[in-house]
Amino acid sequence: MFGSSTALIIAIGCIAGIAVVLALWFAARERRLHSELERWHDNVRSVASDASVGHRLNTDVDALVPVSLTVNKLFDAIATKQEALGRRDGDATRLANALQDIVIIHTDRIMFANEAAAALMGVNAMALVDKPVTDLAKPAYRALWDKTTARRLTGEPVPEQQEIQLISADSGSIWVTLTAVLIRFRDQVAVMTIARPVSAATDDDGSAKPTDSLLDHALGAIAECIVTTDAQGIIKTMNSAAAQLLGVLERDAIGVPFARLATLVDEVDHKTLGDPVERCLALRQRVNMGRRALLLRGSGSESISVELSASPIQDDEGDLLGVVVVFHDVSELRGHARRISYQASHDALTGLINRREFEERVSGVLDAVRGAGQRAVLAYLDLDRFKTVNDSCGHQAGDDLLRNVAAIFREQVRDSDLVARIGGDEFAMLLPGCPLAKAQEIADTTCREIADYRFVWQDRIFTIGVSIGLLEIGDSSGSVQDVLAAADSACYVAKRSGRGQVHVYSEADEIVARERGEIRWLQRLQSALKDDRFDLASQPIIALDQGAGNGPACELLLRLRRRHGELVRPAEFLSAAENYQLMPDIDRWVVRAAFDAIANNEIVVPAGRSCSVNLSGQTLSDDAFLDFVVDALDGSSVAPEAICFEMTEEAVYADFTKARRFIEVLHGMGSRFTLDNYGSTPGAFAKLRELPLDYLKIDGRLTRNLVDDEVNQELVASLIRLAEAMRFHTIAEQVEDQNDFDTLRDLGVDFAQGHFVRAPILVGRGSARA
Repeated sequence: MFGSSTALIIAIGCIAGIAVVLALWFAARERRLHSELERWHDNVRSVASDASVGHRLNTDVDALVPVSLTVNKLFDAIATKQEALGRRDGDATRLANALQDIVIIHTDRIMFANEAAAALMGVNAMALVDKPVTDLAKPAYRALWDKTTARRLTGEPVPEQQEIQLISADSGSIWVTLTAVLIRFRDQVAVMTIARPVSAATDDDGSAKPTDSLLDHALGAIAECIVTTDAQGIIKTMNSAAAQLLGVLERDAIGVPFARLATLVDEVDHKTLGDPVERCLALRQRVNMGRRALLLRGSGSESISVELSASPIQDDEGDLLGVVVVFHDVSELRGHARRISYQASHDALTGLINRREFEERVSGVLDAVRGAGQRAVLAYLDLDRFKTVNDSCGHQAGDDLLRNVAAIFREQVRDSDLVARIGGDEFAMLLPGCPLAKAQEIADTTCREIADYRFVWQDRIFTIGVSIGLLEIGDSSGSVQDVLAAADSACYVAKRSGRGQVHVYSEADEIVARERGEIRWLQRLQSALKDDRFDLASQPIIALDQGAGNGPACELLLRLRRRHGELVRPAEFLSAAENYQLMPDIDRWVVRAAFDAIANNEIVVPAGRSCSVNLSGQTLSDDAFLDFVVDALDGSSVAPEAICFEMTEEAVYADFTKARRFIEVLHGMGSRFTLDNYGSTPGAFAKLRELPLDYLKIDGRLTRNLVDDEVNQELVASLIRLAEAMRFHTIAEQVEDQNDFDTLRDLGVDFAQGHFVRAPILVGRGSARA
């Protein structure tokens, strides 16, 4: 019995020992497995952070081997994709750096900027990365650009192009046209924006859809023709725009030299300009073919005006990979430029050169005669009795008469002489190298020819005349304005002598000129600009139709303050200001003073309303005035929406192209525009629809005596209906009594101003009337 109990105890002890050993073994194994798992996990994290350099997972634990192999395959796939993305993005950035255009890839912040963008800002391209993209723009355009980018990224419809000002390290600012598309860059959706200077901007038909191939989409999005070659000059790629311009199929162009597809010559003398690809490869720098390049395609039977550049493509080590050729058709642009140049220097009605071009020619003659002992004669011509024809038969008759008279003037001078129309019925002749006696003979003959001319309009016959002032230009002659003023004075003396006369300028004519007040006003205006003796007066504009929406709340009127405090109205001095080309300076004063008054609450503009500022035609023709206004807005706290620029029909049509650009740019920023003297030029209605105008101000001569003058009342009603058809609101000016006010309201005028509403009040001077 005892022996059996002992055996049982020994057996139990053995089992317990075996259990303890097993427990210890399993515990050790678990600790070893846990340690291996931790080591494997650390290995995963290490490889994940540097999978691109070939590190891979390894383990001694059999159970973890299959998992390690799977993870390694995943890392291989990721590395392969990253390498492909890097090659794709690298190709795109190299192409962007080869382009002359500014290229930026961004969301709200810059992801990539090419060398052209960096050069514009005067910094290294990497310094722009991660900066807000709107930092590249002038402050006035930042909110617009930021809003457009955000909408584009969310897929909302946005304009294909925008015209804004970018900041420039060299010139302060530059006008550019932005074209943008959605792309994928670094594996995310971004915007690629291409900026071109306004003078070189072209339309872009590129689609704005996300793409998986940045390089292909970049080529498709750029309107220019793009051809790339290898380091031997053999074409590798060509976008569809290039193939279409060169008249070839893309597949036929690949593998052939660029020179085989096109020959470049100078469009003036047709001398060859050489092969741009060959020159680029030899020089290893960008080659520009100038602004007179003519591309002859195929057999040379067809030519196209182009702008072309060839730029080297280099890898990160600087090795030459090939050439990118960028070019586009500028035939229409150059033709348009020639037409614009002609229009800018010639009078549209008569075909004669205009005042600006004439003054430049006079300036050239003044430079030539000084110190050279040469002579020239300037003739100033003013038609007599022209107003009779214009007023009695209308502007069409007056225009026809001016064209006929211009033809007569041209017939009287030599081929080397110039004839210009410098005003409504004022003309000028420049006779270089002409003795005064010969000039007097030409002038006398011109007077007789005009006196003998009979102008027939319908059933009426008119006789006119011309008065001519002559001035001999020599070493002692003053500036262009001096000689024009002197010849004008001589012409005035000729008119006073009985019209149809010729008068040669003498020093005594200065007395006559002073009697006219021109020179006196010139001195006063120059002094007023220097001493800040102009004032602004504000005249309210009220809404007659509450459904007309927001409109100008007031119009600012200019006043000149004499030294003793008396105020002078513009009618007394504007003629002299225009004759002496002072209007751009005066309008600059008005714009600065208006912005300051609004910013200082001296003029309170109600929410949604605006303040009207008048501009002259002379100012609209000033190339620098648009930049001045934009900079003035940038430097003030005045919102563009608070300003309504007002200009007359005559001012707009004097230089329609520049006026339209001025209106379109500032209207795009939010400013409003009013066309003054609406109805004074009936033949110009067709052009109104080309302008982004907001309001038409009916000529004050038409808003009076409406109750008694039924014809005038019907004319105003017709103008209102025409404005409504063109979706413009109307403003009636010079409303002076209750009857006219009531009639205009009944006819449907939207806004009214005039002494009946309220007289002008000097800005900043309480209730002082102006």
